[in-house]
Amino acid sequence: MITSQQWQQRVGSQRDWVWRGWQTRYTYIRPTHQTAKTVPLILLHGFGTSIGHWRQNLAALGEHHTVYALDMLGFGASEKASVTYKVNLWVDQVYDFWRTFIRQPVILVGNSIGSLISLAAAARHPDMVQGVVMLSLPDPSVREEMIPAFLRPAIATIENIVASPLLIKTLFRLVRRPGMVRRWAGLAYADSSAVTDELVDILVGPAQERGSAQAFCAILKAMTSPKFGPSVKAMLPTLKIPMLLIWGQQDRMVPPAFAQQFASYNPNLQLLNLDNAGHCPHDECPEEVNQAILEWIDRSVTDTNSAATSLSPIV
Repeated sequence: MITSQQWQQRVGSQRDWVWRGWQTRYTYIRPTHQTAKTVPLILLHGFGTSIGHWRQNLAALGEHHTVYALDMLGFGASEKASVTYKVNLWVDQVYDFWRTFIRQPVILVGNSIGSLISLAAAARHPDMVQGVVMLSLPDPSVREEMIPAFLRPAIATIENIVASPLLIKTLFRLVRRPGMVRRWAGLAYADSSAVTDELVDILVGPAQERGSAQAFCAILKAMTSPKFGPSVKAMLPTLKIPMLLIWGQQDRMVPPAFAQQFASYNPNLQLLNLDNAGHCPHDECPEEVNQAILEWIDRSVTDTNSAATSLSPIV
């Protein structure tokens, strides 16, 4: 199996940052030459992944922009804290990171849950965000809408049984084995060859750390709660910033049919469908995704800022 050192050399300068008393991990890459079009980016990973999942994106994006990536609390090399996990907790982490290290409007780039965190951060902290890129986008409210009201108590009871800490921890010890991780990861990718030894190493490593089973149990249980995160349908129409939604048409985690629906909620949202990608298009077709993000930034974010500046009165 490929060692973690090899992929870690491709994700920039990793640092630890203590947030609310918890050790968290971040990394960054700065471009060699700063220009007027240089915009800071923050990359936010999805469920069960980490900074390493951006190993094919950080350097390419970092040639043109200062790029940061965070391990969300409970994931990656960040502390597996005993806490109530929810989207707003991670939004707080991102916002405090921004206030500590950046302090100028950024573009948030997220995958899966990272997309939901990015959207929620833009809605709560408009001073922080000037654009959002989302690679697949789950909506916690959709689940509630799809379940008839009379069935919800029964389903909640079943979920509470299935989500019991003892059962989840037992399952976690089984599924964190490399062979099982490879099978589970295969569900998220359209091309099985993309599930490499390196990817398995990235996913397995954090699962071996102290507190990982407890954190996994807490996060998984939180995700079944309607209080886990805000509604995409409620947030999207309120945003006035440029947004790019990239969706793999072979996504088996979140149905691609949602992409067109979400795009109809806001005219500022541009949709890019990728035919041969699954739930993690940034890792399956990184060259295409990196180029799409860079072109979108030039076209929709930096050009808009330049136009706004040119129209500003001289005082």
